[in-house]
Amino acid sequence: MKTLRIPRSPKVLLGLGITVFFALLTILGPYLAPFDPNDTSFAPNLTPSWHHWFGTTSLGQDIFSQTLVGARATIVVALVAGLVATMLSMVIGVSAGYLGGVTDDGLSLLSNVFLAIPGLPLLIVIDSYLPVASRSNSLVIGLVIALTGWAWGARVLRAQTMSLRNRDFIEASRIIGESRSRIMFAEVAPNLLPVLASSLLFTVLYSIGAYVTIAYIGLTSTSVWNWGTMLFWAQANNASLSGEWYWFVPPGICIALVGTGLALLNFGIDEFINPRLRESGLTARQRRRRGLPRRVRLGLTPVLRPLATETPRSIPMSEVTS
Repeated sequence: MKTLRIPRSPKVLLGLGITVFFALLTILGPYLAPFDPNDTSFAPNLTPSWHHWFGTTSLGQDIFSQTLVGARATIVVALVAGLVATMLSMVIGVSAGYLGGVTDDGLSLLSNVFLAIPGLPLLIVIDSYLPVASRSNSLVIGLVIALTGWAWGARVLRAQTMSLRNRDFIEASRIIGESRSRIMFAEVAPNLLPVLASSLLFTVLYSIGAYVTIAYIGLTSTSVWNWGTMLFWAQANNASLSGEWYWFVPPGICIALVGTGLALLNFGIDEFINPRLRESGLTARQRRRRGLPRRVRLGLTPVLRPLATETPRSIPMSEVTS
């Protein structure tokens, strides 16, 4: 039985390490914070030091503590939005691609409407109608972001479902009398797991950017610390003009690192499901043995071929006749 090989390329391992680090930071961040992020008892505008690793704000708040505490709200909102948006895109995309007809036309029209409307302005409009108390609720904010971020994934899943609905195993399920819902979510959906995983990663990345944006422009509650709120207060106090780079650089670096980790993981998914990309985990010696270049030329995709010493297996006549 042939086992699936987990990608071993450095970019995948780096992306996995970054993602695990921020996952742990989401869980342990508030407990690791050395100070209360709202504590104003320190001297204002302190530069980074051993006592305050990222310095202090103009109100005397510890920026390192704000960064650690803000990781939880940022990542939780992104995960909620990513999971809900991926579920919506799966249900709508698979249903439209498999059922076809009027159902496909209606769901495709709905997807096209959400794709045509700019996501961020729609998000701002919806958020402005929320009660003030709901703007500090991570679950509510995540659901609002998911409402504006599901359409692209649904279009991709619809196209993939249309390529699967006439396969032999789907026809066999229809012949034995399985229901439509079971065929869609027990036969078609498992074959779309790589697409779903890739959609989830990029939806989480979109959600982080959307949440940070609406927090930066002051549409969320400023009493809830997240990386966007840190940027909001830094901008409100003209940190960039006064040279207080240590106020806005840490949350910006965290956002960039999370995005880098998710992008690298997506490369790993491509490598895992695409045989043409699985050579990226080979060592230099293995590349030479297989006739692959040590460095891939830009714009070309190397193909992993069997070793020259490998001979094709002879097929017994009993297998041919069976």
